[in-house]
Amino acid sequence: MDRSPTVEDRYPTVEEVTDSARRLVSRFPGAAGRLRRIGTSRAGRPMTMLSLGRGPRHVLVVAGPHPDEPVGPATALALAEQLARGDRPGAATDLSLVTWDIVLCLDPDGAALSRGVEEATAGPDHTLAGYYRAAYRPVAAEQPEWAPIVARQLPESQALFAVIDELRPVLQCSLHSVEAGGSWVQLTRDLPELAAPFQVSAADLGIPVQLGTFDALYWENPSPGIHVLPPPDSTARLAAGSENIGLSTWCAPQRHGGLTAIVEVPMWASDLADDSAPHPEAAAVLRDLAGLVRDGGRQVTAVLDKARAFLPPPEESAPRRVLEWMADGLYDLVAESWQPLARQAAEDMRPAPTRAQVSALDIVARRQPLRAAGLLLRLLETADDPAAPGLYRDLDELFTTWCADFEKSLRLRWVPVHHQVAHQTRTVLAAAEAALR
Repeated sequence: MDRSPTVEDRYPTVEEVTDSARRLVSRFPGAAGRLRRIGTSRAGRPMTMLSLGRGPRHVLVVAGPHPDEPVGPATALALAEQLARGDRPGAATDLSLVTWDIVLCLDPDGAALSRGVEEATAGPDHTLAGYYRAAYRPVAAEQPEWAPIVARQLPESQALFAVIDELRPVLQCSLHSVEAGGSWVQLTRDLPELAAPFQVSAADLGIPVQLGTFDALYWENPSPGIHVLPPPDSTARLAAGSENIGLSTWCAPQRHGGLTAIVEVPMWASDLADDSAPHPEAAAVLRDLAGLVRDGGRQVTAVLDKARAFLPPPEESAPRRVLEWMADGLYDLVAESWQPLARQAAEDMRPAPTRAQVSALDIVARRQPLRAAGLLLRLLETADDPAAPGLYRDLDELFTTWCADFEKSLRLRWVPVHHQVAHQTRTVLAAAEAALR
């Protein structure tokens, strides 16, 4: 089992990742390691890239694209350690043939606002409540990979585009994680040779392969857990809001003949994620889940309505901007996105939605109100207003109940951090081997 000595059973902070990368360059001079600043965030934080090797072909790895998905930076360190040590000889790891370029954190500003996730998920007790109280995910227009599709050019996005155009990578790997469920990969072009090692790794580490996912609900699905971006004219098969996905940083390597793999691993696993049996009551359950996300959203928004007058204004508060964005139709957008699947179930069309597909949507329906509630609890906790404590207590009661229901309904179990990292590292290496052939 892959277990780098740099990987503990906790997620590292951005500062720890950068310090470890600096030490790695000194420890392995033969790996031709070097660090360079590739850009500066909106708040003036450095964006750092670690490169290993001198080969003419490049593999680009992007860690920390979403600040509430903490496994990527840990994987970046473990991957760099393996490459520098020469632990896995092969065409992809031959540093005379291939240069590995690893962006240590794409969104350092978001990571600063999600600081606390590392501590909240460390130790023997791993709870969704601890995670959601600390996690922060920005609005779509402030997510570096996603902002270009809504016509927002962030300096972080521009820095990544510049690196892609400079290096012309054969493969870009974007390191993501999901709160609950299973593991899957999204590709901008099919890599048939990736399927077997991906599935073997997941099985070896006890991580379910997600059979059906909200993120790629209507994408091509050539093998279990592998999803391929539909052709550009297939916009009806994309999630709402992603019709211009071709403008994202994911698709940028295509202009140089490369492709992107988005590698997702779960923090908490659900064995429902790989249940391929048809769901016997899919139509009714999907209808209930649409109600669940809408009702949860309305309850959080009702508390927000009472607190708006004393919360910091959106232009001064990133969490407040997220809350307003979610209140402005996001819950409905999420619920409506799986209506084609619900109609398919209601009309008894084949293939019928599986238990795994329904469980993936169950996760999404529960996490949206929880993300909002966690952010609003943080704002209420520090608010200087007599009404804040009462609103906090009311929302905290809902939040605690929702977290408990989530854990029980999906039968969640914590995936040790070193298992998450090992699986993501193996998948990246397998994708590189396939892409470089």
